Amino acid sequence: MIKKHRKVLLVGDGAVGSSFAFSLLQNCGIDELVIVDLQKEHAEGDSLDLEDLTPMMMPARIRTGEYSDAADADIVVLTAGVPRKPGETRLDLVNKNTKILESIVTPVVESGFNGVFVVSANPVDILTALTQHISGFPKNRVIGTGTSLDSARLQVALGKELDVSTSDVDAYVLGEHGDSSFAAYNEATVNGQPLLSLPNIDRDRLAQIEEDVKKKGGAIISRKGATFYGVAVSLMKICRAILLDENLVMPISAPVNGQYGLEDGYIGTPAVINGGGIRQVIEVSLTDEETEKMQESARKMNEVLLAAE
Repeated sequence: MIKKHRKVLLVGDGAVGSSFAFSLLQNCGIDELVIVDLQKEHAEGDSLDLEDLTPMMMPARIRTGEYSDAADADIVVLTAGVPRKPGETRLDLVNKNTKILESIVTPVVESGFNGVFVVSANPVDILTALTQHISGFPKNRVIGTGTSLDSARLQVALGKELDVSTSDVDAYVLGEHGDSSFAAYNEATVNGQPLLSLPNIDRDRLAQIEEDVKKKGGAIISRKGATFYGVAVSLMKICRAILLDENLVMPISAPVNGQYGLEDGYIGTPAVINGGGIRQVIEVSLTDEETEKMQESARKMNEVLLAAE
């Protein structure tokens, strides 16, 4: 049996892109990584630096390239874009990053690329929807990192609050990767037990944790200028699920078609990811209040998306 050549094209070699490449090469068993960035010299330096991993991890060819190199790639990862500045929301970035997106997606599609787009540039839900619109790809083959990072932050916060391992916490943040997101506490569990049924659970404290999770990205940005480790690993996990056909469940920017009473667009919700992209969107059981939050989050993003298009 001939082994499939696994190839990823990364567009954007900033902090997120390079951290993702570092994680990808350690965890995904790829054969080739091509890095495309306007700062070609920096990308060349990163390629030379990253290839030093291969004797100690997994052998792979790492090089810089062009959009045309996407022709035979399995995945194109989009991290390129203007980063969020202190005080900015992710939605503030939409007009800046939409133009950048168009300049990337069109030549990638023209190359003959027939794989899966994975998007992490912000605002990720909107840029994922725009990537699907510009590319014309089926919705299941365009994925955004969505609320995967937010959910990880929630699990960290609950682990600290309850003094348990994060691996014992199963909890999602849903909606926009941004200010209108919310913690789906109704379905959250700790050690398999419903979070809300645990003794001495303080609802006010849970509400504060939800707010702290929303603000964590801004807190990191104010201190070190950017966030990148968490989203880089989220990107890696999505790519690994595609490359290895894993049927992995994780919260991402996924296309809704009736779930949560929503008929269109991408929003943060759990989904099953495999070799074809998104195999299935999973609708989490929500309270009436949580359903309203989900629909309001979608409404706010849709307004921005319509303005961008």
